[in-house]
Amino acid sequence: MDYVIEMNNIRKEFPGIVANDNITLQVKQGEIHALLGENGAGKSTLMNVLFGLYQPERGEIKVRGEQVEINDPNKANDLGIGMVHQHFMLVQNFTVTENIILGSEPTRRGAVNLKKAEKDVQEISDRYGLRVDPKAKIEDISVGMQQRVEILKTLYRGAEILIFDEPTASLTPQEIKELINIMHNLINEGKSIILITHKLKEILQVCDRCTVIRRGQGIGTVDVEGATESSLAEMMVGREVNFSVEKTPASPKDVVLDVQDLVVEDARKYDIVDHLNLQVRAGEIVGLAGVDGNGQTELIEALTGLRPVKSGKISISGSETSKYKPRKVTEAGVGHIPQDRHKHGLVLDFTIGENILLQTYYQKPFSNKGILNYNKMYEKAKELIEEYDVRTPHEKTPARSLSGGNQQKAIIAREIDRSPDLLIAAQPTRGLDVGAIEFIHSKLVEERDKGRAVLLVSLELDEVLNVSDKIAVIYEGKIVEVVEADQTDEQELGLLMAGGQKEAGEATT
Repeated sequence: MDYVIEMNNIRKEFPGIVANDNITLQVKQGEIHALLGENGAGKSTLMNVLFGLYQPERGEIKVRGEQVEINDPNKANDLGIGMVHQHFMLVQNFTVTENIILGSEPTRRGAVNLKKAEKDVQEISDRYGLRVDPKAKIEDISVGMQQRVEILKTLYRGAEILIFDEPTASLTPQEIKELINIMHNLINEGKSIILITHKLKEILQVCDRCTVIRRGQGIGTVDVEGATESSLAEMMVGREVNFSVEKTPASPKDVVLDVQDLVVEDARKYDIVDHLNLQVRAGEIVGLAGVDGNGQTELIEALTGLRPVKSGKISISGSETSKYKPRKVTEAGVGHIPQDRHKHGLVLDFTIGENILLQTYYQKPFSNKGILNYNKMYEKAKELIEEYDVRTPHEKTPARSLSGGNQQKAIIAREIDRSPDLLIAAQPTRGLDVGAIEFIHSKLVEERDKGRAVLLVSLELDEVLNVSDKIAVIYEGKIVEVVEADQTDEQELGLLMAGGQKEAGEATT
């Protein structure tokens, strides 16, 4: 059998951890090959070895049957290997074309020939159905478009083998559909794709074969055709996974969050939250469903004190918090799992232990008259790391060294441990594997059952339907309808999210 890529018995170690323990991966020409594993299983590490960012302690790599040494990404590019990273490597105030040619600029008489580069970028974009504007600035385009720029960057350098690292983690459902079409176009043009993911539905939709790794070890490679979500999940986490959220009916009590006539502006001074009304009671989970960009982000920022309120009122447990700064909002009994973990959730250069104590470090027993007690802080952090299964070599490991999913678990541990009256969970499972998702959903239900109010904001309709008791649909900055989660379906929610009306007396399945 001819393989376009062979990684045989790869071992990669970091201080205190074996990230890849004797893993073998074999990719056929013209296939989409999934690399599946839990957060921190070693998927990205293995691909960083293939792309020349890491050097393995042991093992061999063959490209098109030839044994090679890949010392750096330039060597990978020369061999026709391109990588689309999970966190994009783009210069925000450069144009699409300037980003794509960076490091391999076409010159004419010693000057960069931007016109030729724009023409080349346009041709590649048209050929693969990417629909990217070569002259647009990165800061002005969506996350989905930025990802296409990363894909274009690899194609511009002549990549025949593309590695996609968690490509759908930050995309809307519509952008995911478009990305799947792009992948098929690439395969039709003779490319091969390695897809790092933990989204089982996507594997079943687009992949030919799937290699599973668990805790740094290869578990096996299977044909996707005969696989199911359950069989892949079991291979991935080593046990049966429950896909439905187990919960008893809610028994809501007093109103905890009361939002009245709220108006919030976006960066352009436009009323993005437009006279919005919403209530969340103790002992219930209210899901906020909407197409991205309808005011969800600005609403969360206003509720948590990160964005000023133009008019209207926010009350938490009877106290008005509309003018509160973030710490005062926190102290009023609000927990916040932010949708952008790097921007609002973590200080990446702090240790994971310090990050877990960010909301309470200034309180006793962690602080006495402004002097931090690091022993107590790390003791507490250690407990939470264990309880929430945050996979880290040590509580003093810098937060940026952890996988995205483990960073997320640390934030969730920090926010839920304080057991706030109101927990705002924005995209709480973005980038997490099925085992971690199951755990976090059970934690949200546990908070509800303790009599807390939970506001769940998610772009995943499955998640909103599964976890929520009630669903509030947001459209153009207003709540257009509140429905009982067990009396609606994806179709009806989709209609409401697009600004349609719920038909009176309409039966839902």
